[in-house]
Amino acid sequence: MKSSRGEDPMPQQEDQSVDVLASFPEHQQLEITSVKQLQGWKNRQRYRIYFMELSLEVHENTMIKFRMLKGSRFTRTELEEIVQADEKQQAYAAGLAFLGRKPRTRYELTVRLTEKGWAEGVAEQTADRLEQEGYLDDAAYAVEWAQQRLESKGKGKMWIRQELRQKGISKPYIEAALEQVDEETEFESARTIAEKRWQRTNGEPAERKRKVGAFLMRRGFKGSVVSKVIRSLSEADDDWTLNEEADF
Repeated sequence: MKSSRGEDPMPQQEDQSVDVLASFPEHQQLEITSVKQLQGWKNRQRYRIYFMELSLEVHENTMIKFRMLKGSRFTRTELEEIVQADEKQQAYAAGLAFLGRKPRTRYELTVRLTEKGWAEGVAEQTADRLEQEGYLDDAAYAVEWAQQRLESKGKGKMWIRQELRQKGISKPYIEAALEQVDEETEFESARTIAEKRWQRTNGEPAERKRKVGAFLMRRGFKGSVVSKVIRSLSEADDDWTLNEEADF
């Protein structure tokens, strides 16, 4: 929102609505003298509402909701409420655009909005609305993230848990997502990346086990999974050696 003297359409925080209307007189009815649609891609669906020499900008939805038509009258107090409603509409539109690029967590969305200038309360209300409409779902996000990181990136549960914490996912959602990770799937993921490292690792068997085990631990796999994978690789390596000797 900006006043008639502003130059750039910047988002305003909710507590700045009075500043936006600082030049508007109090305690009198202000009549809309004209309504003009703004031009340009960035200003699509935005309108400038004129009260003689004074003006303000609102989204089309806000204009329709409050019936801001030529001849309509408003007090400054009513306009302050309209400004706040429009700021929430802008935050909602910005939130939708942010989520449209790729899935995000509630925490990531609220941080984004506050960084762009909206008040924390507006950011939280926007997140509430987007959750209610199904655009934000931390529980589903956690499940999808856990599966993708395990199967495509070879990350263990401990690594995934830390990533989800950093994304602001609540502990119950994290644990529920990790519970859905099949143990066999986790083992196969760990074994796949460990097998490549095993083949590239030189040294005595004990040293190879130590190096590959440490590698898996750094990837976030727990000790029981690491032990099982190392045991499997050692047995496979022994079988390969015995077969080579038999062929010789």
